[in-house]
Amino acid sequence: MQPTLSVQNLSIEYQARRGRVQAIRNVSFEVHRGEALALIGESGSGKTTLGLGIVQLLPSTAKITQGKALYRRDTLTLDALTLQGKALREFRWKECAMVFQSALNALNPVLRIADQFGDTAKAHGYLQGRALQERAEQLLRMVRLDPERVWKSFPHELSGGMRQRVLIALGLLLEPQLLILDEPTTALDILTQRNIMDVLKELRAKLDFALIFISHDLSLAAELADRVATVYAGKIVEIADVATTFQDPHHPYTIGLINAVPTLRGAKEDLTSIPGSPPDLIELPPGCKFHPRCPLADYRCREQEPELEPIKPGHAVACWQWRSARAAMEKFRS
Repeated sequence: MQPTLSVQNLSIEYQARRGRVQAIRNVSFEVHRGEALALIGESGSGKTTLGLGIVQLLPSTAKITQGKALYRRDTLTLDALTLQGKALREFRWKECAMVFQSALNALNPVLRIADQFGDTAKAHGYLQGRALQERAEQLLRMVRLDPERVWKSFPHELSGGMRQRVLIALGLLLEPQLLILDEPTTALDILTQRNIMDVLKELRAKLDFALIFISHDLSLAAELADRVATVYAGKIVEIADVATTFQDPHHPYTIGLINAVPTLRGAKEDLTSIPGSPPDLIELPPGCKFHPRCPLADYRCREQEPELEPIKPGHAVACWQWRSARAAMEKFRS
């Protein structure tokens, strides 16, 4: 089956006073219908830029220097990065919707929820009047909200979790086949996070859309995703199914992220942080960009940057030392 989205060799730069910020560097991945792909990594690794680049919502200082984002739906195939005008407008909500991490900023504070649904539908020539209200009420119930309570409310009259679920419902209004979620549970309490995760699982089961989930919370990625892509310094350094990522990782950075997360059974002394800081994206180090922080780095790591290579079906790693990294993981667990 053809993937819903196929990103090929995508590179994105920001122009800053000091020079070019290499935010995304030659990234390629696929996501299929009904599949959830999680992009994980530290803040500043390029995850949000990747999502914004797909829907062309980057700021004016950003530039896509190369790559394609091939979107497929039934007999339709298009490159999302080349769309302009009306075609881009239709793609952004009808084919691909993005839910941002700050619902209060994403929603118009002076419009009722009903008006925000109405404006979105009108802009795309979608349902109007009673038909729109029935469709919106259906979506609001699907995200576990009371339509009578929410429909005529202003955003500030709703809690953070309610606003986030309104955004998810609004994103699904035009029945897109691709949904991008950028840190959808940031600043929410643990019970609200649990609720939103359950909602997303139910929606995927009912609507069968492809999902790209951007997060630095590994526990959420482990629960929601089918596959996980680890992003470091603007590049995917490991990609595998969710079970392999958490049980059999091979990149030192992925291993470091997992070892830094507390478990229910482990003692706090078992936690290990990743030394150092993420690299300067304007003046990137030579070779592997993780080598200044990697305990396994050798001369080759400092001179040559590894490319993403498959080590077994469905599992690819960009690391010269992936065999040693796996051994280190086993030593840590023992």
